[in-house]
Amino acid sequence: MGFALSDMKVSSTAFGDGGAIPVKYTGEGDDVSPPLAWTDAPAGIRSFAVLCHDPDAPLVSERGTYGFVHWVLYNIPGSARSLPEAVASYTAGLSDFGRTGYGGPMPPPGHGVHRYYFWLLGLTSEPDLEAGLTLWELLKRIAPDLVGMNRLVGTYERT
Repeated sequence: MGFALSDMKVSSTAFGDGGAIPVKYTGEGDDVSPPLAWTDAPAGIRSFAVLCHDPDAPLVSERGTYGFVHWVLYNIPGSARSLPEAVASYTAGLSDFGRTGYGGPMPPPGHGVHRYYFWLLGLTSEPDLEAGLTLWELLKRIAPDLVGMNRLVGTYERT
């Protein structure tokens, strides 16, 4: 599976790229997803997926994957260019919390600053995947249809 960044731009009114994620969007706050917006999607996109992954989490799974998956959301129509705060639409996949939906940052106390990658994936396929896919199941299914991707990175540290 080979992926490369495209010209899509991902942003949030809640935090800037490389900036601190407000407590509201973490497990210590309201634990709601931040608003996201994007521009410059490649032609031919028929759906989007959004993922949030913490590569700094000190976890390696039996599958050889690393980090912690906080959010898997897909079946977002290709006409969409944003997600509101606390989005409740579209199809939720399974996070590493063992449940569907968004689970905000909450690194171990004293573990330092963690980076949270909010990935946007643009696909040429229609939005028709079943609910509950893990990040890795989703990536395997969408790999042939992926035509654009980029990310917004936020940081968070528990005190």
